[in-house]
Amino acid sequence: MQTRKLGHNGPEVPVICLGGNVFGWTVSESDSLNQLDHAVSSGLTFIDTADVYSRWAPGHQGGESETILGKWFARSGRRNSVILATKVGMEMGEGKKGLSARYISQAVDDSLRRLQTDYIDLYQAHTDDTETPLEETLGAFDKLVKAGKVRHIGASNYSGARLAAAIETSRKNNLAEYVSLQPHYNLVERQTFESDLLPVVQKYQVGVIPYFSLAAGFLTGKYRRDAQDSQSPRAAGLKKYFNPHGYAVVDALIDIATQHNATPSQVALAWLLAQPGITAPIASATSNKHLDDLAAAANLKLDQASIQHLNEASAPVPA
Repeated sequence: MQTRKLGHNGPEVPVICLGGNVFGWTVSESDSLNQLDHAVSSGLTFIDTADVYSRWAPGHQGGESETILGKWFARSGRRNSVILATKVGMEMGEGKKGLSARYISQAVDDSLRRLQTDYIDLYQAHTDDTETPLEETLGAFDKLVKAGKVRHIGASNYSGARLAAAIETSRKNNLAEYVSLQPHYNLVERQTFESDLLPVVQKYQVGVIPYFSLAAGFLTGKYRRDAQDSQSPRAAGLKKYFNPHGYAVVDALIDIATQHNATPSQVALAWLLAQPGITAPIASATSNKHLDDLAAAANLKLDQASIQHLNEASAPVPA
């Protein structure tokens, strides 16, 4: 699979990142282990997870995804074949949240234990913590890098202004700096990234690994006007896209997918890869067929006319 450099001083990573949020949640442990075998054999060796996955599920407490990955590393012996990204900062219960130095020090050891590894390739602040000084957060991350527990650090869900402030803080204090940003960005969620974040990531040469690249499944083409799937319980969280603008984007995806003998998912990811600043879209899969779809997206090159068609169909609607 093709690779791109993650920021100006980050690692080389495959251009598609496998989302680990489904491990132990919508994909069972045994199926997750088997899919990890298939994914890595297919070149999907950049895997993103978080300590909080999947705390939202009934009976879960967080750490389920990292635990499954740890079991796979132990079983497969392929830890060094994977670029592992995880995150810290979301609520884990009993006051376990945020980006204080004390909590980061505790949380990274918890993640390393679950992951059955002694290092994390990309350790990310899952969300901004405005109650903790940037100097404290970045100082804590810097210690982890110097200790060898973490190789690179990244940010997720930061505003453009806070990302710029964090990078300037690192440079002023000679601390490890964020090499990547994980924002919400896809064909139906363009406004915030393109207006607020893109200028910052381009100025500081930060790599971008957008999440919800397929808009939680809406951009797979499964949800059409008046389609039965649009009434399913799983579609409840997608209703904000069930409107003329959303359906126009899906129509354009299907049209271009037909022209390229591809799937709508592949086209949606290929569009992201063609956008300025994007390094590797994140997408999860619940079957080997979905994994093959993700791997194929890395090799799909859209012509300028197709990109323009998608740009026009997905142009943000004025408020």
